[in-house]
Amino acid sequence: MRHPALVPVSLLGLAALALTGCQAAATAADAPIKIATLPVSDDPTAVNPNDALVELLEAETGREVEVTDVPDYLSVVEAIRADHVDMGIMSGFPSALALNTGEVDSLLAWKGSDEPVSTCVVLDDSPVKTLEDFRGKTIAFADQASSSGYFMPVYMLHQAGLEQGKDYEAIFAGGHEGSFAALEQGQVDAACTANVLTEMGAPMFPFAEGEWRGVGQSPSMEIMGSVLARQSLDEETRTALQEALPKIFSEENKEALAGYSSFIGLDVEVGPDPSRYASFAEIAEVAGVELEDLK
Repeated sequence: MRHPALVPVSLLGLAALALTGCQAAATAADAPIKIATLPVSDDPTAVNPNDALVELLEAETGREVEVTDVPDYLSVVEAIRADHVDMGIMSGFPSALALNTGEVDSLLAWKGSDEPVSTCVVLDDSPVKTLEDFRGKTIAFADQASSSGYFMPVYMLHQAGLEQGKDYEAIFAGGHEGSFAALEQGQVDAACTANVLTEMGAPMFPFAEGEWRGVGQSPSMEIMGSVLARQSLDEETRTALQEALPKIFSEENKEALAGYSSFIGLDVEVGPDPSRYASFAEIAEVAGVELEDLK
């Protein structure tokens, strides 16, 4: 025997489910885009590139953008893994270590070039002429999460036969600015940093021509940086970010994006496969850094 009364109840249930799904989709599309960001500079008078990023992303997507400031790369990764934010922007090595967890996605990657990434800066009157001369010296690095200020120069020194803690002493200055300050004040013999920073001049690079020399050149990097996202990110937001961000990171916005400007002009790969980051494994092993060390 059929029970006609069950038919409308079933249809009502399906309608409710459909309505719930539509509401969820609408909510996802209308919700703010949430970004976890790191402090770019300790200078309170400097223009904050995160403000520019928010303004540009809101204009490009038509969505509100919310920023959560976190103290280190590990906090960015944890915020993404826990679905507290939608995305974060990282350089190559932190991206590779984060993706190795299998719990975050790479929305897009800025490809590297064949150019060396890093050098070790010494004052012009330094006796250090070659990488081998760093034996027994003290070297400042930005921090353990920095691709250009730690991973690549440590690998460069490794290739020259020098091992950290054995052949030279390493200190972490909390950023490139701190490394330069330590060198200026005579606290270290060298400050290893990104080549691109040495080309920027003041205030990003405090040494004038004739005051400094670069010793050594690191290998190039296959990927310079990435936009990482939570795996539960809805497709509409995912697509919107993949379309908007390459437009935002353009020459016309180079000055406004300041600390992010090193990605501008690089080729972009949308939705890169995690295998694209495999080349970072050996260098991370040499540096002895794991995801939990990104503080």
